[in-house]
Amino acid sequence: MTTFIEGQFDIAVIGAGHAGCEAALAAARLGLKTAMLTLNLDSIAFLACNPSIGGTGKGHLVREIDALGGEMGVNADKTSIQMRMLNAGKGEAVQSLRCQCDKNAYHTEMKRTLENTPNLRIIQGEAKEILTDGGRATGVLTTYGGIIRAKAVIVATGVYLNAETVTGELRQKSGPSGFAAANHLTDSLIKLGYRVRRFKTGTPARLDGRTVDYGKCTVQAGEERIPPFSFLNEKAAPNARVCHLTYTNPDTHKIITDNLDRSPLYNGDIRSAGPRYCPSIETKVVRFADKERHQLFLEPEGLDTNEVYVQGMSSSMPFDIQREMYRSVAGLEQSDIMRYAYAIEYDCIDTLDLYPTLEFKKVAGLYTAGQVNGTSGYEEAAAQGLIAGVNAAFAITGRPPLILGRSEAYIGVLIDDLVTKGTDEPYRIMTSRAEYRINLRQDTADFPLTPKIAETALFTPQSKAPDERRKQLYESAMNALNQKADKKLLARLEIGGSPTYADLIRRGETVTEYFSDYPAEIFKSAETTVKYEGYIKKNTQQIERAKKLEEKTIPPDIDYDEIKGLRLEAREQLKRVRPLTLGQAGRIYGVNPADVTVLIVWLATRV
Repeated sequence: MTTFIEGQFDIAVIGAGHAGCEAALAAARLGLKTAMLTLNLDSIAFLACNPSIGGTGKGHLVREIDALGGEMGVNADKTSIQMRMLNAGKGEAVQSLRCQCDKNAYHTEMKRTLENTPNLRIIQGEAKEILTDGGRATGVLTTYGGIIRAKAVIVATGVYLNAETVTGELRQKSGPSGFAAANHLTDSLIKLGYRVRRFKTGTPARLDGRTVDYGKCTVQAGEERIPPFSFLNEKAAPNARVCHLTYTNPDTHKIITDNLDRSPLYNGDIRSAGPRYCPSIETKVVRFADKERHQLFLEPEGLDTNEVYVQGMSSSMPFDIQREMYRSVAGLEQSDIMRYAYAIEYDCIDTLDLYPTLEFKKVAGLYTAGQVNGTSGYEEAAAQGLIAGVNAAFAITGRPPLILGRSEAYIGVLIDDLVTKGTDEPYRIMTSRAEYRINLRQDTADFPLTPKIAETALFTPQSKAPDERRKQLYESAMNALNQKADKKLLARLEIGGSPTYADLIRRGETVTEYFSDYPAEIFKSAETTVKYEGYIKKNTQQIERAKKLEEKTIPPDIDYDEIKGLRLEAREQLKRVRPLTLGQAGRIYGVNPADVTVLIVWLATRV
């Protein structure tokens, strides 16, 4: 095969899914000449599973991405057809935005953004090999012989590496939705020293909406007067579609259990680890055999199609069984399947091989982001892509890396979990993973995060104005809440003394009518801060104590075998992860507080 130089770039991004898009945009916007290699231009930012953005925990990630200059929130707002606030009846810390997107529009809008971004070139082709020289990444060799020279490489291949789709007895070499798989790059990653394993995910069938009897389902309408994802926008897009709710039943479950011998998950055909928190319908039926029904959401895939996504019913059952089990559900008795459900198996890496910057420990300038890192979900992928893109660019330009702590962002929790604890199954962010979640609210994500990119090209003139205005309004609202409450209000509530509006809020009273001049989201943010002030202060104190360990660095060449007093399990885990700080060491599985104390004492004797 004849090779040729495709071009000289600063950064090469392999993959154009949600991680690849954010990585390429971040690098290009920071002024680095960037190449993005994709198997198919039609798969750019493709929503291969649910055409939605956000959700519990995930909505926090999207707002953090937006606060750091990323694109996912902007693109979701552009293409939203329904917006909702999940967990609205619970505390503000676990409330999360979620939007149903127009699948084709999401792809089209993101592709348009990429194509019109200066410093960015998009190339259709498959990566064959990561090129290195002297322990440093130097570019990418494609299967057609093109050499993309680069100072840094970001691998964001999603679920495409050696991908195989499985439906019943049919196993095919294929990526999601019939796109081609990436069949050449895994060998290169292994040769470079990555530990590669096999994960699995799946997707439900898509039905022809014209054949669904929505009269037998419950309407799930969108919500008005909730904020958009992007802090650059003042209001969310209008709701253009409704979703519907229905349920499986004992007949559905019997069809599944009677045919488990034909299920790849139960007959041994699929052995790779799948997502625990997004199981297939056959797994739910088997694991929760006492449940008589499971909820299913019928969600439109877009404004230009009749396809309906059946959330909650992903499967790898054979085609004939799928037809039978879907038609056993109320409202779906006459439904026609347009795309059958499938499972997909793919190669991914062990993230304990990565630094918190997402750079590979064994090859300088080589980063990975997204589902190749063993995560599950568009939002987790986009967050990693942004961080990888920023850090690759910062490394080339001599800036300090962007590493977010667990107390600063859900993105920090996500990446710290990956590089410190690793994952043996597709990782999904959840609010329960964040020990400081009361301080990591989605409504104020921009206040601590945007200043981190304020001196870079990610902080544009377009974003500067709303950022400053939001801060001013929030501070004004906080000051106003700490003023003495209106006497007429106090008389109506029969409350004596001179309490402030903040005091009234803490007593459970409503004072919204006195603050109608403030934008609804700004006032709610201030009100929430007042309401949870005690918890926020307690969390802040815990964060300050934890910082002491986070600031104590561990030499990268430390020989853990020399340290007496460390238990064998702790020694092996520390050698495997090689933490950068005492705080990170304490979060490693198998390392207990006593082991950290041994480390502290040992390090003190070496100062």
